Amino acid sequence: MTLPRPAPPAPIRILVRPLQEFLATETAGGALLLVAAAVALFWVNAPFGGTYGDFWGTRVAIDLGIVDLDVTLGAWVNDALMAVFFFVVGLEIKREVLVGELAARRRAALPVFAALGGMIVPALVFLAFNLGGDGERGWGIPMATDIAFAVGVLSLAGSRVPTSLKVFLLALAIVDDLGAIAVIAVFYTDSIAPGWLIAAAGLFVLTLVLGRMGARNVFVYLGVGVVAWLAVHESGVHATIAGVVMGLLMPVEHGAREEQGASVLDRLEHLLHPWTSLVVIPIFALANAGIAIDGGVVRDAASSPVSLGAALGLMLGKPIGITLFALLAVKLGIAALPDDVRWPQLAAVSMVAGIGFTVSIFVTGLAFTDAALVNDAKIGILVGSAIIGVLGLLMIRFLPAAGDPVA
Repeated sequence: MTLPRPAPPAPIRILVRPLQEFLATETAGGALLLVAAAVALFWVNAPFGGTYGDFWGTRVAIDLGIVDLDVTLGAWVNDALMAVFFFVVGLEIKREVLVGELAARRRAALPVFAALGGMIVPALVFLAFNLGGDGERGWGIPMATDIAFAVGVLSLAGSRVPTSLKVFLLALAIVDDLGAIAVIAVFYTDSIAPGWLIAAAGLFVLTLVLGRMGARNVFVYLGVGVVAWLAVHESGVHATIAGVVMGLLMPVEHGAREEQGASVLDRLEHLLHPWTSLVVIPIFALANAGIAIDGGVVRDAASSPVSLGAALGLMLGKPIGITLFALLAVKLGIAALPDDVRWPQLAAVSMVAGIGFTVSIFVTGLAFTDAALVNDAKIGILVGSAIIGVLGLLMIRFLPAAGDPVA
């Protein structure tokens, strides 16, 4: 007779349950993301493919009196819906810094160093093909890891990937996202409207004040966030930056009368994370993954420095940069590998981290206005992500499972 396994202590459950929910949501989101990308590719290459551009190019205007927002449906997806995605990224970053993998300095060192390598080396690979050329501005394209796709691939490996390695990948991807956000804010902002930027800063300060005053109604923060998004949108800084800043500013103190004692950050993350993973990101893929593919396009992309830079930045730059910088951190005594992780496993997961879909395509739209460059970059992203994702999964499958002896 097998005795039931005792439940883990309450503090362990508090830490593990959000991780389990996060992984499950991201796995489902990765599947939907793949379906949405496939639908976009089919749509744009079908006999009625012209309707793809017509649909996402439909202009949707909202007159708010002080400002008139008249942009395409695709721009609403990229500027507004993606701001919600980056808001949740901001929440996740704050959680990781406070109670997650990034809370302890030594524990955070491994994913932080690895993420730095995973941003610097891919950018250098891209520039090696494009420095001084028309595609030079796209160096930020291969820098970020797509969490949903990466977690989805790891889920296919099952128990062969120890939980500590999954946590490492999540922490690395979150640092990646933070780096991508900084790149977007600093390098992909062309002009600034100071008045609107000051208004946005005032709203961010108001958010801090509300937190200090003990405001716990999530809809108050969402309302301030919408107005802050509008101010950032009009300031010239990309509107998604408002999302991540608001996420970082959410209060974490627990109120006695709150539902289940959850903080504002906990409640908003629980409320919005499924929506961003299961709705926002698939819609983004549907709106942005449509690439008209024919013999000429593929032939041109095969020799395009933009396509090669994007694909090889993800396929080579990501795994090499992550593994080398992680090795450097360990050799310098700054970090240590988790006890149940071996270097071949980390190298395999660094390959999976080369899947850069959502944020890579997002940066492409910011970096280029030329349709040919956008198309070349997207083809490079799709091909590079697909190849390195499959190779990473195969490497994981052929490695000994966690706890197995090494041959």
